[in-house]
Amino acid sequence: MRRWNGWGDDTIEVPVGEGALRFLTQQLGPGTGPADASFEAVCAQLVPSRLPPHPLVDTSPAVRLTHALGQSLQDWLRLRYGRIEAAPDGVAFPESADEVRELIRFAIDHGAAVVPYGGGTSVCGHLDAARDRPTLSIDMSRMRALTNLDRESLLATFGAGVAGPDLEAQLRAHGYTLGHFPQSFEYSTLGGWVVTRSSGQQSLRYGRIEQLFAGGRMETPQGQLEIPNFPASAAGPDLRELVLGSEGRMGILTEATVRISPVPAFEAFHAVFLPDWERAERAVRSIVQARLGLSMLRLSNAVETATMLTLAVHGKTAAQQVALLETLLRLRGAGADKCMLLVGASGAGDNRGQARAALASALTIARRHGGVHAGRGLGERWKKNRFRNVYLRNAAWAHGYAIDTVETALDWPRVTPGMRAVEQAAREAMAAEGEQVHAYTHLSHLYAQGASVYTTFIWRLAGNFDADLARWRRLKNAVSDAIVAGGGTISHQHGVGLDHAPWLRAEKGALGMQALGALFRAFDPEGCMNPGKLLTP
Repeated sequence: MRRWNGWGDDTIEVPVGEGALRFLTQQLGPGTGPADASFEAVCAQLVPSRLPPHPLVDTSPAVRLTHALGQSLQDWLRLRYGRIEAAPDGVAFPESADEVRELIRFAIDHGAAVVPYGGGTSVCGHLDAARDRPTLSIDMSRMRALTNLDRESLLATFGAGVAGPDLEAQLRAHGYTLGHFPQSFEYSTLGGWVVTRSSGQQSLRYGRIEQLFAGGRMETPQGQLEIPNFPASAAGPDLRELVLGSEGRMGILTEATVRISPVPAFEAFHAVFLPDWERAERAVRSIVQARLGLSMLRLSNAVETATMLTLAVHGKTAAQQVALLETLLRLRGAGADKCMLLVGASGAGDNRGQARAALASALTIARRHGGVHAGRGLGERWKKNRFRNVYLRNAAWAHGYAIDTVETALDWPRVTPGMRAVEQAAREAMAAEGEQVHAYTHLSHLYAQGASVYTTFIWRLAGNFDADLARWRRLKNAVSDAIVAGGGTISHQHGVGLDHAPWLRAEKGALGMQALGALFRAFDPEGCMNPGKLLTP
């Protein structure tokens, strides 16, 4: 079953190894896992539903609680400590666009807010219920079928509630893939990807969701918005761009047509170690600007590289293998400051030769900057575990440690200063709380213009809701301020929600914010669709 107060399937455990636990204790001090509130106790705290009966709406406390929040650290604190300030008053599971339309009208007629629900994986407050009126959560999980496959145009149409594994399984049965693999892939949905402008780990080949989203249908309070699937159009502003990143403020996406690709016949992920960050950044910039046709580039700074190698140690054999690798790398010039670069290439059919050539070219460029090729082992290990590593959040919590992330995107001259500023802001924020933070960063998506900078933070839990919430808020505010001050976007791939909304104005400007407000009012004049997200009142 899905965890109600943590990440993923409750039968899957990814433990923190003994070496990693010693490492955290040395860095941060010993942790003590807080006592979690029980599911039954939290259900009992929910106030009675304020919605009138409706045949499509479930008002049971258990269903309402499992749709109350997402996966941000703030959400975890509320769930783990049993401090749910607001939950939806009911949850509906529509099976058609007609039912979605009916539910939106029902909510408007009864003065209720509507919160669209995909996979519940939001990490920036997209799912919070309204506090000043009833809230209806509309769960799209039953609208998940592949309804059309156009092999000539390489287009596929799905119900927007389809989750990543289901979408890929339906496509691969016909020999195709979407190639969109965010870390939340196992639970996040196509509709969620579109309305939060998601980016998959292999976007260098397949594109971000804005390149993959060809068109679709959205149910709004003002009627149905249909977006036709043109290869390209110069007929005024692109309606797709109104839907992309709209975060439920206009309506609910019920159907999406996406651009697909043949399943790759060849796919490989290799690891390269660069001697230090300066040479690593120059190498990866040279590779991406060469436009080689790779599927992925992922560069870890020295602290993340050391952390990843530490976390890889489970047992004596693994420890010996990592020690041998460290020795060999040191002999070849990649010592304590080394940075790991993962390089991925994918090719379908006749393109497999091109993929191998792209990989070889990338490795050649890396060697010019002092790179040491470490083969496929670490790269394939990353691929195998890329959707499992997030489970470490559960294990870390049990030992008394919190894990959170922020991400941004910056032009190349700002990448390194931005990375350092975010990590320093986190350290200063936690020092003000009398605590340490272990911060490390990787470049998760690479562009000729710049890169996505993705930073992870680990710190000790206080064991008290108010204290832990205060720690998180201090850190979140500090690193978000640092991102904006450094010229970065407040979100490259997670969206805005409630958590990032205070920093959106710095990016969009006063007139831009007015334009967004006018757009949302045009589709939702009553203000019932996911109120407060993206634009604060």
